[in-house]
Amino acid sequence: MNPRLLLFLALPLSTASLQADSAPPVTAAAPAVAEGYTHVKTVGGIAEYTLDANGLQVLLLPDHSAPVVTFMVTYHVGSRNEVTGTTGATHLLEHLMFKGTEQFNRTRGNSIDQLLERVGARYNATTWLDRTNYFANLGKDHLEAYIAVESDRMRNLWLREDDRRPEMTVVRNEFEIGENNPIQALDKEINAAAFIAHPYHHPTIGWRSDIEKVSIEKLREFYDTFYWPDNATATVIGDIDATAALALVKKYYGAIPRSPHPIPQVYTEEPVQSGPRRVTVKREGRLGVVGIAFKTPAATHPDMAALQVLGSILTSGKNSRLYRALTDKNLTTSASADIGFFRDPSLTTFYASLAPDAKHDEVERLTLAELTRVKQDGVTDTEVASAISQLLASSAYARDGAFAIASNLNECIASGDWTLYVTLDEAIAKVTASDVKRVASEYLDEDRSTTGWFIPLNAPESAAPAISR
Repeated sequence: MNPRLLLFLALPLSTASLQADSAPPVTAAAPAVAEGYTHVKTVGGIAEYTLDANGLQVLLLPDHSAPVVTFMVTYHVGSRNEVTGTTGATHLLEHLMFKGTEQFNRTRGNSIDQLLERVGARYNATTWLDRTNYFANLGKDHLEAYIAVESDRMRNLWLREDDRRPEMTVVRNEFEIGENNPIQALDKEINAAAFIAHPYHHPTIGWRSDIEKVSIEKLREFYDTFYWPDNATATVIGDIDATAALALVKKYYGAIPRSPHPIPQVYTEEPVQSGPRRVTVKREGRLGVVGIAFKTPAATHPDMAALQVLGSILTSGKNSRLYRALTDKNLTTSASADIGFFRDPSLTTFYASLAPDAKHDEVERLTLAELTRVKQDGVTDTEVASAISQLLASSAYARDGAFAIASNLNECIASGDWTLYVTLDEAIAKVTASDVKRVASEYLDEDRSTTGWFIPLNAPESAAPAISR
């Protein structure tokens, strides 16, 4: 599953962003008292607990507007935790998580997908740089059945070679689809060039040879390393009684032990980049792309709010700087910004999709000129106010219901601080023109940039297909 379809900060594919003003109304209440739990904190109506028996983090967000519930488990493992030889293992394992356990499987008619389809649930699973998540939105009467199945596969998953082989071909097909998308193909090359030490170098879907050759033994080792309650967060959103929800989670997760070994932590830091880097991708296609990426800080950094506003000013709407500089002049069909929102420092990337006959060098030059203008001259108060309003409006649409809330909250869990779901909006609302100028000057640094060109090679005219009878 492609996580960019859900990411609120992946601006090339989704303009939604993170704001708590649009969260569902909640009534302030004392934390639930539940045996076996420690209440950690409550922020913005979301209560955090720790299951004492095994360290599972539990988040509760009541919303009684409809008789539905979203239950989500986020594992703190993604492609960030992979090394050469196992790239793509997290994603392939995500696929295999639906193959069943001894207790719940398709042969018995009670597999997780059979259960969810039978009760009309919406469900999904996604893998990204810092996390993997599994979640479903369903009638509240079916919550216990889903928790039972979901908890069972945390430790009792079947991992069989007969399942790996066909699922590998599915993943390889996803890989090939990405290769045929100009921005995705260019993005992969930009990240690989921008990061030489940190595992953000690797694409989440993995390198093709690893996808094809990783053994079932390696996948089991990965599963046995990271799929434990003390490396996971269970989130329950919707029409719930807090005490009853905690009791259900404890009933099904409480007997699972902590990991018998410390969960491995990523300690590799990307060395300081000492000069600009460039990549070129030449493939069949029709239109070119220019991408310019800059090193920017982790999601939890105080500058994240100003970077979001900067991205909006530069690329959101017809009044944005890059729209006026490029699209208005018929040089591009679109311009967008991807503001990296991850556990470790990542990239903010500006993409320009070229119009027919537009030249890469001209589009790159004009893009850099606009970035330089912001660094030197700053932005106006009017631009900042408009950007904040757009971000708030996007967030309101992105938090429509428990399922959407879970998708957005998931990214904050992955960043290492779920409270960003509540607090980042306050920071964005306080961003000033001077903040935007400061972060532009700080992070739009040529010496910490990686520029990529996608140069299309027009496919040759093919012969007429043969007609089979």
